[in-house]
Order: sequence, then C-alpha cells, then structure tokens
Amino acid sequence: MTFKVPSVLTFCNSSRGRMIPVAEFKQFTEQQPAFKVLKPWWDVLAEYITVAMLMIGVFGCTLQVTQDKIICLPSHVPRENLSETPCGELPRGISGDTEDLRELSGLKNNLDLQQYSFINQLCYETALHWYAKYFPYLVVIHTLIFMVCTSFWFKFPGTSSKIEHFISILGKCFDSPWTTRALSEVSGENHKGTSGRVTATAIAGSGKTGESEKGLTEPEKVVMEPPAVTLLDKKEGEQAKALFEKVKKFRVHVEEGDILYTMYIRQTVLKVCKFLAILIYNVIYVEKINFLVACQVETAEVTGYASFCCNHTKAHLFAKLAFCYISFVCVYGLTCLYTLYWLFHRPLKEYSFCSVREETGMGDIPDVKNDFAFMLHLIDQYDSLYSKRFAVFLSEVSESRLKQLNLNHEWTPEKLRQKLQRNGRGRLELALCMLPGLPDTVFELIETESLKLEAICDITFPPTLSQLVHLEELSLLHSPAKLPFSSFVFLRDRLKVVRVKCEELREVPLWVFGLRSLEELHLEGLFPPELARAANLESLKELKLLKCLSLRSNAGKMPPSVTDVAGHLQQLSLHNDGTRLLTLNGLKKLTALRELELVGCGLERIPHAVFSLTALQELDLKDNHLRSIEEILSFQHCRKLVTLKLWHNQIAYVPEHVRKLKSLEQLYLSHNKLETLTPQLCFCTNLRLLDISHNGLRSLPPEVGILQNLQHLAVSYNALEGLPDELFFCQKLRTLLLGYNHLSQLSPRVAALRALSRLELKGNRLEALPEELGNCGGLKKSGLLVEEALYEGLPAEVREKMEEE
Repeated sequence: MTFKVPSVLTFCNSSRGRMIPVAEFKQFTEQQPAFKVLKPWWDVLAEYITVAMLMIGVFGCTLQVTQDKIICLPSHVPRENLSETPCGELPRGISGDTEDLRELSGLKNNLDLQQYSFINQLCYETALHWYAKYFPYLVVIHTLIFMVCTSFWFKFPGTSSKIEHFISILGKCFDSPWTTRALSEVSGENHKGTSGRVTATAIAGSGKTGESEKGLTEPEKVVMEPPAVTLLDKKEGEQAKALFEKVKKFRVHVEEGDILYTMYIRQTVLKVCKFLAILIYNVIYVEKINFLVACQVETAEVTGYASFCCNHTKAHLFAKLAFCYISFVCVYGLTCLYTLYWLFHRPLKEYSFCSVREETGMGDIPDVKNDFAFMLHLIDQYDSLYSKRFAVFLSEVSESRLKQLNLNHEWTPEKLRQKLQRNGRGRLELALCMLPGLPDTVFELIETESLKLEAICDITFPPTLSQLVHLEELSLLHSPAKLPFSSFVFLRDRLKVVRVKCEELREVPLWVFGLRSLEELHLEGLFPPELARAANLESLKELKLLKCLSLRSNAGKMPPSVTDVAGHLQQLSLHNDGTRLLTLNGLKKLTALRELELVGCGLERIPHAVFSLTALQELDLKDNHLRSIEEILSFQHCRKLVTLKLWHNQIAYVPEHVRKLKSLEQLYLSHNKLETLTPQLCFCTNLRLLDISHNGLRSLPPEVGILQNLQHLAVSYNALEGLPDELFFCQKLRTLLLGYNHLSQLSPRVAALRALSRLELKGNRLEALPEELGNCGGLKKSGLLVEEALYEGLPAEVREKMEEE
C-alpha cells in the first residue's frame, strides 16, 4: 500500500533556501500496489504511523524555515552582578512573570536591526540545545529510516525478484478461470458425498471429469443440481496448464532457501532497536525545549552587552509536537514488538494446507516450507482466500483434471471417430498412443468394439465407460490403468480379449484376473530376477471361460497358476525371449490344449510333456536350440496334430520315422541346417504345406511327387541346382517358392501345375522362362516373382494372358 503525502507541504534547505516538495519523499515508500498482499495489518498500521511522523517532521521543518527561530534581548544586569542565568527568575513558558517584563520594557538598548539579527543567529547556534534546534530534522530522518527498513525487502535484489515473481503468479492463479472451476467442482463433490442421496443412475450417467454434481442444499431435497462452474475454452486451458508449470518451478526455486524470512526478521529487529534508541533519547532530551534561553557571548566590543535573554519562538509548539511524536513512536514500537512475537511464537518456515485440504477436498495438496511457507503466512494475514485459490495449482489432482479438460478440447468425438479402423479380428478398433491421458470423449464412441491404449500414463476409467456397450477387446500397452468397481462390474461380463504389456508382470492390474467373461489373455512383461525361477502369476481361477493364454516373459518354468484353467484352456503361448524354460511338467494337466507355442524358451529337445497332449493340433517350437528331433516319433500319440513348426532352430536332419505322422498337414522346417531331405518325409501324404526354406538343401527327393495334397512348397534360399520332374505331379500346388537358389532352368513340365497362382524364381541363374507358363491358368503377372528381363523374354501372347484381369 502506497501512502501519498500532500504535495502542498514543503520544507526549505536552510543552506540554499530551496523549497523541496514533500511528494519527493514517496520514493522511500513507493511499492507496487500488488505488494499489499504481503503486508499484514501491523505493517499497514506502521505505514500510517510513519506518515503521521513524517507530517510532524515536515511541519516542524516548515515552521523552522519560515519563521524567526529565536529572538534575543540584552540583559541590563551589571557584569559584576550577572548571575548564571541572565533571564533571572523568569519562567520557561509563555505564562511568565509579565511584571518583570514590564519593568524592562522601557529600557533603551541602543542596538540597531543588524546587531539584533547578529545576536539572534549567534545565540541560536551557541546557546540553544541541539535537540531543540534540530528536533524536526531528527523526526524526518528517523521516519525515513523507518520507511526504508519497512520496504527494504521489497527493493533488495535477492528478495524483490522472488517477491515480484510470486505476486505475479499469485495474481494469475487468483484470477484464473480454472481456479473457480476446480473449487466449484470440489465443492459440488463434497456436497454430493455428504448428501448420501446420489442414485446409481446418477453416478453412471455422470459426464466428463470436471462435471461433478452439486450436493443437496436441503436435507429433504432429493433432486440434484449441477454446480454453476465456468466453462474453459482451449486458450484458458493452455494458460492454466502453463501456470501449473510455473508454480512447480517457483516452488522448487523458493523452497531452497529462507532469505525472505531472514530479511524480514532482520529489518524488524532493526526497527525495534531503532525504536528503543529514539524513545530513550527523546524522553531524556525533550525537557531541553525551553521557551526562554539564557545566552552569554563575548560581544561587548560589538554590541556593548555580554549576556542576553532569548525567546525560542517555537518551543511551545515543538514541545507539543515532541509529545505527539513520542506517542507515535511508542505505538510504532508496539507494532514492531508484536511483529517479533508473531515471527517467533510459531514456525513460519512451514506451512500446512490442512484446513484447505479439508475445505476443498483436494487431499493431495502438499505442505510447503522456507520462503514459500513464509509468504503464504503473510498472505493469510491479508486474506486467506489467496492461499486457498493458490493451493489449487499445487494439487496434482487439479492438474490432472485440467489435463483431462485440455484433452477433451483437443480430442473431440469427431476427431476420434476418424481413427476408428477394423483390426485383424474384424473388430472396430480405436487406437491411441502417447497421450498425456485418456480423453473422456473416447466414451462417446459407443460403436467402439476394441480399445487399444499405448504409452498413456495413469489411466483411470470413469463411470462413463459403461457407454461402450459393444466393447469386447482392450489392449493396455505400457498404460497402467485403474478401474473403479462400477466400471469393473460393467467390464467383467463383457470383455473377451485383454492385452497387457508392461515392464514387470507385477504391474499387471489385479482387476484383469477377475474378468470372468475373458476368453483371451495376453500378458507381456518380465518377472523380477528373484522371482523368475518361481514364475508365480496371479490366480486364474476366476477366468472360467479362458481359452487362450499368452505369456511373454523370462519365466524359469510354466507358471503354476496356468493349471487353474487346465480344463478349458485351448491355446497356450509362452515366449521366453531366450531365457531357458527348465520345467514344463505342468503341461500334462492341460488336457484340452489344442495349440501350444514354446518360442525362445532355450529348448534343446522336444519336451516329453508335449506328447501327452492328446488334443494338441498345433505345436510351435520356434527360436529354440533344437539340434535333433528323434523324439518326433512320439508325436504319433498326438493323433490330432496337424501343424508342426520347428523353424528357426539348428536341426541338421529329419529322422526317417517322420513318416509315422500321418495326420500332419503343415510342417515348418525353415531357418535350420538341413542339407538333405529324407524321402520318408514324403510319405506324410496329408501334407498341404511344407516350408524348408533358408537351409542348405542341394536337391529334393523324387518322392516329393507322392505329396498329392501339397498346396504350398517353400524351398527358397537353399542351394538347389535342379528340380525333380516328379515335383510337377503335385497338381494341387498353388504356391511354389524357388527363389534364391542355383537353378539354371525351369522344366516345361511346370505347365502341369494348373492351380499354380504364385511362383517365385528371383535370385536364380535362369536365362529364360518356358513359354509353358502360359498354361498355368491361375498364374498372373502379380503372382510371378521374377526378374523383369526374364519376364519380358516370354512370348507376347503369354504375357498378355498373364496380364489379363
């Protein structure tokens, strides 16, 4: 608060006679108007008192320079009878003995005006006490010192920058529309919580975050009304977001030190010391202000007199001003003493928002310390509403609500609807990646069947999740999610597929294991090193309908809880990324298992437990360390086995008893170390797909022609120099991949492959293509993978036929 002294009052510099307006003194107390929030009542009272003291000083100085200071008359008492007091028994005040004055009134002094003026100035300088002489100037100087002490911390560079920054942020926080909205929402939620009359329908129908309903205003009132909260546009939301960042940085900066607290204490202690010094010497010297002053000077040669009786013309007024000044100083001192009491009677370097947390319901508002705490204590002395509104920007809950609001502005339902696509399973999927949160507008897309969330932090599904009545699939990829009970009840009987990917498996939300309608569960994450060998997973007993379980981790054995779903689990996938899987005995209990994937499990042999799975139809042993597959004979007990994937291993040969696998329809042996292929393999007459690419085969056995049901043959990336003519007896062959071998020619017998629709010949040593390719009715240009030059070498009519639609 800035106090302005009326500028009509002036005082004069006695040495130069120059008039100085009192308004120039305002620079000593001038502060920014916004600083008033850091000035408690005692500082405001002290400023008023300093203004009053300054007025006393200025008034005294004005009288001092505009009127005669002293008037002296010579004493007619003979020198030998001269007493120590030339004025005799005259009293000090105006009420002196006028009778003695009348006796001297008729005496002739024979002094001219210049001699009187000389005597007045000389006696003023030598006979008048310094306190009576300089009293008004002392008042002005002391008052200015008080003013400087009061406002010094507003001017000192080390403190003023923090204060200005704090005041700037405080004002923006106080005026921010988000503050009003946040407090209104919390107030509405508190009323709602205490009313106890919110129906389940009202809860489920509550809208976006920030649209909480207002509580009941009367005990008997059941109808609820929403609070009157302001709506934020996108610009206001961004400004509030920037304020949160400023508050965070300012808090870190200010809480590091206590320079403001220390500076305030120092200037208060200095004012107390100054007050005591002023009070003591004023009480002692105030009696030196006398109306009559005796003056003895050696001026007989000049004036004829050596003693004079002088009248201090302003002594009576100065005495009254001194009394008023001392009274003001006492009051000022009491405010300083109270300030010291306030500073030391409780810890001001700690500030608790306990009452604000209770009042607003924002339980996460942190307590602060050091200079941050001290400034908040000062603000409370001005108006506690400031700290309450400022606390909104210290709350992470409030910040998350603001982020949610900004998300809703950015991701409108129309924008989200453009991201809807059909996934591999034919479901209408909404995929969101790397957002600061989950927009509430997501739950307005009621047609969504699959929701995929990736790299989204701290998701909490709101009650509006119940609007997604078609939701069947949920993917949480590095997106931890919390599910309130009401939302859990909704999902429990609807979700069929859940995918969770996280750093560690213990981060998988527990509610996932309670979704009793779940049919597929895909988990990806690592066990902590100390738990990897035990590989304990949460109980799966609640998943009564689970048919597919996929686990990608570093387990040392199959998790024991998998046996909880042994009776109905049909598909199990264990991806170990190279970590050796030591124990698989639990597999024997999975009697209903149809598909088994043991990928990257460090297996050197086919596990014996697999052979007991009589219902097994597909086995995938990709990326293991298999060198020998002699145990393949045991697969004859798995009479339903139709697909066997032994790719990406180190298998050097295929045993002859592979012919026992009569039911086998698909065999993957790519990316191994095969150099020859046993003819016995060709007696698996039900084979429809054979993949032996990426090996070291130099030839194919002629028995390959026995595979009359073969539709897909992949032998690319080998060392084949020729093809047996029997191969072209496989008339059901649709896909023939021969790329990147050493073939120098393609037999014209290829014309027998009438069903062929895809032929790869790239990377060989062919010089020309047989024109009989034109007889492969299903083969088109798009299905022929060969060098362009070879294709152009075909007859024009063959090329035209292949290019026909």
